[in-house]
Order: sequence, then C-alpha cells, then structure tokens
Amino acid sequence: MDITNIVGLLVGIVLIVFVGISPAKLGNFWDGASVAIVLGGTISAIIASYPLSTLAGIPKQLIKLIQGKKYDMGALIDKLEELAQLARKNGLLALEEKANELEDPFFKQGIMLIVDATEPEEVRSLLENELDTMAARHEESIGLFNRASAAAPAFGMIGTLVGLVNMLKGMNLDGDGASDIGPAMATALITTFYGCILANMIFNPIASKLSIRNEEELLYKQVMIEGVLAIQAGDNPKFLKEKLVTYLKQSSRAKILDPEAAGKSKGKQEPAGE
Repeated sequence: MDITNIVGLLVGIVLIVFVGISPAKLGNFWDGASVAIVLGGTISAIIASYPLSTLAGIPKQLIKLIQGKKYDMGALIDKLEELAQLARKNGLLALEEKANELEDPFFKQGIMLIVDATEPEEVRSLLENELDTMAARHEESIGLFNRASAAAPAFGMIGTLVGLVNMLKGMNLDGDGASDIGPAMATALITTFYGCILANMIFNPIASKLSIRNEEELLYKQVMIEGVLAIQAGDNPKFLKEKLVTYLKQSSRAKILDPEAAGKSKGKQEPAGE
C-alpha cells in the first residue's frame, strides 16, 4: 500500500494550520460561499470537459494511488524464463495450456499469438497497439486531474473578483464604512487561497502519482512484449532473462539474476566492533 499522497496531504495541512495560520485564527479562513465557488466551479469545469465514461473511472484511478507498486517485474521475468524453457523443450504449442492459466489478459493474448504462429512483426504491432491504446486511456485520466489543478486557481481568482466587485459596489467611506473594507477584502481573497490549496495539495499530486503508475505499467507490458517475442524467436532462456533485466535499474538486476546471492548479501551483518 502506498499512502504517500495521504501522508503528504496531512503534513501539508499540519504545517499550514499550526505553523502558517495557527489554530486560534483558523476560523478566519472558512467561508462557505468561497468553497462553493472554487470547488463547485472546478467540478463543473471537469464535468463539462470530459465524457461520462472518463468521469466514471475517477474512483478506479484514486484506488491506484494507494495500491502501491502493483507490478512484480522479477516474477514476470521468471515466468517468461519458465515459458521459454518449456517452448525450447516441447515447442510453442506446449504454451497453450500455460497461457490459459495466466491472469493477465495482455500476457495471455501475447502467448496465444505466438502459439498460433503469428508473424513476429504482427505480434509486436498488435501488442504495441494495445499498449498505445492503454496509455491513451491513462493519459486522459491524468489530464483530468491536470485540468482540475489548472481550473481550481482560476475559479479562486473568479471568486476573488466577485468578492472585490461586491465590496466596491457596497463601499461607503462615510462614517464607519471604511472599517468594513478589511474584512470584505479578506473574504474576497480566501477563494484564491482555496484554489491554490486544491491545485497544489490535491490535484497536482494525484496527477503526478498517476503518471508514475502509468510509467510502471507501460514498462511492465513492454518487458512482457519483448519476452514473448524472444520466446517466439527461440532465444536461450538464460539469455532472455539477462536481456529483460536490462529494462530495470541496476540495483534490481542482481536480485533477479542471482536471488540467492542477493539474499545472502542482504542478510550478512557487519561484525561487532571490539
């Protein structure tokens, strides 16, 4: 589980409330009308900008934020090595039964394509087209939160302008009228505050995290494609494994290529000082 978004939000709230504002003055920063303008305006802009199918996927995208790293690259590479060994021993047709055991539809599709003797160029084209379509869907969801992060400050400014217009229209400098300018100005500026908070503490972090999740899945699927094509080409299973780990960062490669040595190295302790 990845709770960094929640932790970051909580840390931001604590710092703003207890360091920047102080709890005693927190009531100065609440205004129901300003919340309605900023939050309502942002939501209305999102609804107007995207089809219902994209909006319906928002809960699913939010769940991705706290799922943690979903893709086990080591397990995938080990599985591809296992399938490569089976294919070299018994032929590609022997992979059909294994393909039916796979939970990932994309992985299953790739294996079935090579079982059906589809040309390598066509296999790559079909799978990469699937990958491009998936990436486009993800980019649309990411764009939704980027759009929200741009809309929130804009509606904050609109709220400020509305407040200033109302303040100036009702301004009366005679008598005690001037004493009302300060509170009215503060109320007008609160909407800008709300817009900045929503954009920089909620919507922007969500968009950034979804971009990271998208890159993780794209890499996972790309390794899958290269592994499937290597199996079809009859590559040596050991070479296939060494080839696929090049997609990973250096620190992750040793754990996959030699897990026993990596485990011993991790469990080794420094001798106590005398």
